[in-house]
Amino acid sequence: MSTAETAAADHQPGGPSGEVTTPLPTGLRPDGRGVVLAIVALALGGFAIGTTEFVTMGLLPDIADGIGASIPATGHIITAYALGVVVGAPLIVALAAKLPRRELAVGLVLALGLGSALTAVADGYTQVMIARFVAGLPHGAYFGVASLIAASLVRPDQQGRAIGGVMLGLSVGTVGGVPASTWLGQSMGWRSAYWFVLGVTVVTAVLVMLAVPHTPGDKTATVRRELSALRKPAVLYAFATGMIGFGGIFAMYSYVAPLVTEETGLAKATVPLFLFSFGLGSVIGAWIAGRLADWNIERSVLGGFVTSVVVLTLVVPLAGVAAAVVVLVFLMGMLGSVLAINLQIRLMNAAGDAQMLGAALNHSALNIANGLGALLGGVVIDAGLGYRAPSLVGAGLALAGLVLFVVSIRAERRTSSSRPETGARSSVTG
Repeated sequence: MSTAETAAADHQPGGPSGEVTTPLPTGLRPDGRGVVLAIVALALGGFAIGTTEFVTMGLLPDIADGIGASIPATGHIITAYALGVVVGAPLIVALAAKLPRRELAVGLVLALGLGSALTAVADGYTQVMIARFVAGLPHGAYFGVASLIAASLVRPDQQGRAIGGVMLGLSVGTVGGVPASTWLGQSMGWRSAYWFVLGVTVVTAVLVMLAVPHTPGDKTATVRRELSALRKPAVLYAFATGMIGFGGIFAMYSYVAPLVTEETGLAKATVPLFLFSFGLGSVIGAWIAGRLADWNIERSVLGGFVTSVVVLTLVVPLAGVAAAVVVLVFLMGMLGSVLAINLQIRLMNAAGDAQMLGAALNHSALNIANGLGALLGGVVIDAGLGYRAPSLVGAGLALAGLVLFVVSIRAERRTSSSRPETGARSSVTG
């Protein structure tokens, strides 16, 4: 794996952001069509993750009826999944870094399927909670290894697009998989939605084995070395930036339904249109994000946060205009993908030899952001400030993320300038 050790080497203005991982030797890389098939196979795992993560929200009343719990109590199973992501990402990656990458990806996506199957057969509140926690464990680790595999299949100047292609599966899951599985769950019982996810994970495992070339794991990896990345200031800055700054999007999106019905004045039946708008924006954003990452990660994140602050602030005066809200929700979906993918690559660069851990940590950060944004949005609603207020809270969180990101850039440049020049700043490991 190749990592840029300084911001100066990684983020030249107007140039590429730096190499994430060394591509496979030409003789081992699939041809152009083979690369596309491999990335599609890996993205299908992201589709399964996006579906199983968000379909719970659409089926919450059905699940509550099925397990005999209240809707607020059942909502805790969403938190259980997020907790699984936060715990599983660093733990699994640290323990599994030596394993062959293709086989690790297959194992992780099948573990996701197992968690969904356990959800489908769970009987009662406690069992469903445990099943959702188990389902969340492989989430971040899968994106970590899948991103590393995708980057290794292409030239360094195409790695951002390759990683964006894998993450595109998550976005397609939100705009396609969630509505389809929600309809299935409402029509045939909520458990059928999770059986659907199991089916997708099995297909993914087969396609990954067929389309992705075998690549060895890092034989030099140790749990201590992987987790030592958590002590690096650049990693902690990037993690905190995502955890806080990305919370701005969730502060608004978590309450988009009451925003539409109470502030925009539309019927409940129109809410899916706004959810689709967000999902469509996230798909387009994922496509754009890879190209932006190959151009310049630093400027992409800065631009993403600045635009997020503006868009979230505009929700407050424009919430009463339906067309404006559709556009603003679309833009937030797009900005979410741009920020998530570029922050992930930045974490991979910052993690040094523990790049897979860096990619996985990004998903831990985003799931914490999910909870933080929803929590703070709920606080201002409970204070009687209305459903526009969470967007203003979101603008504040995005601004805080922007400040953190600027501070991290300056800190890295100070560190870089204090080091003696030693030639190339990239190192390649197994």
